[in-house]
Amino acid sequence: MILELADIRIQPGKQAEFDAAIQRGVADVISKAKGFSGFKVHKGIESPERYVLTILWKTLENHTMDFRESPAFAEWRAIIGPFFAVPPTVEHFSLLAESE
Repeated sequence: MILELADIRIQPGKQAEFDAAIQRGVADVISKAKGFSGFKVHKGIESPERYVLTILWKTLENHTMDFRESPAFAEWRAIIGPFFAVPPTVEHFSLLAESE
């Protein structure tokens, strides 16, 4: 399992609109992608324009190739991209350890 972590900074004052857009984008687009296994969205408390989106993919290629090279990626970016203050930082992680 691969964890995608996206650090997203949006334009000030757009939180309510972005909250709805990111949830719609995940439900309507990403959740249908090959290898998608779940997600979480966290909102910043000290930095209300900051969001952390984590998505579980079965393989790295499910995200980097199957999804990002598909028309669905453009659809996803059309939903959430207008809110970005700067391009998001996206990295991938493999699990080292976890609690029971």
